[in-house]
Amino acid sequence: MSPWYWGVAAPLVVAALVAVHDLVQRRHSVLRNYPLVGHLRFALERLRPELQQYFIERNFDGRPFDRDTRSIVYERAKGTAAEEPFGTELDLYRAGSEYLTPSMAPRSVPDTPPRVRIGGPDCAQPYDMALLNVSAMSFGSLSANAVLALNTGAQLGSFAHDTGEGGLSEYHLRPGGDLVWEIGTGYFGCRTEDGGFDERQFADKAARDQVKCVSLKISQGAKPGIGGVLPGAKVNAEIAQVRGVPQGETVVSPPFHRVYDTPRELVRFLGRMRELAGGKPVGFKLCVGSRREFLAVCKAMLAEGTTPDFIVVDGAEGGTGAAPLEFADNVGLPLGEGLMTVHNALVGVGLRDRIKIGASGKVATGSDLVKRLIQGADYTNAARAMMFAVGCIQAQRCHTNTCPVGVATQDERRGRAVDVDDKSRRVRRYQEATVKSALQIMAAMGVDDPGGLRPAMLLQRVDPHTVRSYDELHEWLAPGQLLASAPESWAPDWQSAHPDRFTH
Repeated sequence: MSPWYWGVAAPLVVAALVAVHDLVQRRHSVLRNYPLVGHLRFALERLRPELQQYFIERNFDGRPFDRDTRSIVYERAKGTAAEEPFGTELDLYRAGSEYLTPSMAPRSVPDTPPRVRIGGPDCAQPYDMALLNVSAMSFGSLSANAVLALNTGAQLGSFAHDTGEGGLSEYHLRPGGDLVWEIGTGYFGCRTEDGGFDERQFADKAARDQVKCVSLKISQGAKPGIGGVLPGAKVNAEIAQVRGVPQGETVVSPPFHRVYDTPRELVRFLGRMRELAGGKPVGFKLCVGSRREFLAVCKAMLAEGTTPDFIVVDGAEGGTGAAPLEFADNVGLPLGEGLMTVHNALVGVGLRDRIKIGASGKVATGSDLVKRLIQGADYTNAARAMMFAVGCIQAQRCHTNTCPVGVATQDERRGRAVDVDDKSRRVRRYQEATVKSALQIMAAMGVDDPGGLRPAMLLQRVDPHTVRSYDELHEWLAPGQLLASAPESWAPDWQSAHPDRFTH
């Protein structure tokens, strides 16, 4: 044959072989969905940071994790070294920069990571929570394989997996990982025909062994005060069955709960949920807004003589593909301020020892984890970082059902790109390495247990010439101080808070 024939045929044969390899390999989701052309993405990675960052900044929204944080998550998930010997890229003199204080008397890193006992005096089945867990992401928002990978990773690493408000699916239950079952305003999975709360369905599903805790979602960080949205294109027959909604129709959760109208009714309903769940830990999740409203809930707890077992604080800076931009940018307290508000309120009313606090939002590294513990949390949850571990590249197509790596889609062809065995191991490795990093940082600070962390150990630069500790910058209440004599800065909110109303 003519040499020209082979000159054309040989590259095509090689390209075909590469494409077949891409389709059958299990390591890279992009290549499984985009054989051959997907290699362009990895070519860009080799040109980092300049050219890669150029394209990243044009595909991400205004609040992505920075390049170094993404690299840490990806490398830990893959089990490779996260450190790169290029020196720091941080502006150490920028106002708002935060620093953890190393000690001249560091400690040894504990062999076994500590766990947090969730369960107050009314809880019959307490649960020992890991320091880092999978935050709320629903089946429907995520693909079946992504949920399977997250829960399998949780099972392998002995940490918890929050289901999100989309109900309990077989993909949450099949691997056997510990679950925090989240109930939102749509009551998916325990929903009556008219959209109310079904006690019988709830009790039956909460009795499952995998369900370790139950969480009532009041609001979430990126869009507090409005309900979630699942586009109709993603509501297939399976999603409709799990959620108890019509197939093919866009699902909009109400902005409020039907089961309570007042702080007292909220506290009573949480107690009722615990009874229906057989005494398993029950709590609620919120993005903090009005301090007075949260104090009203605290007064309701005191009046009713019962408390939730945990409260998850979601930060307003948390990311979601379904949040209106104005809400994401302007509504709700950032995670740190929300944590300190809830922590101080519970300390001030003498209930902090009965209620554990979880932090959800912008937790990706060991230093993030330690900072959240100092700000008032007992444990943390991560969503976006866990998605990175499963293979998310933040293509910002979550709402279109065309996720290029099969993470946020209900398209079965795209979803197959997520190899459960590989990605679940990445989830476990990422969680394990991040907790280990947090313990190493604490040991360097002279602390061998999270209980030894103090606000004075976290510093913040106020201006180019001034650094203050969190102990100096923020007010920290003493146990029972609000009951004895509320300080001047808290007195107006405390006095106006009422257990039988949220508003004035």
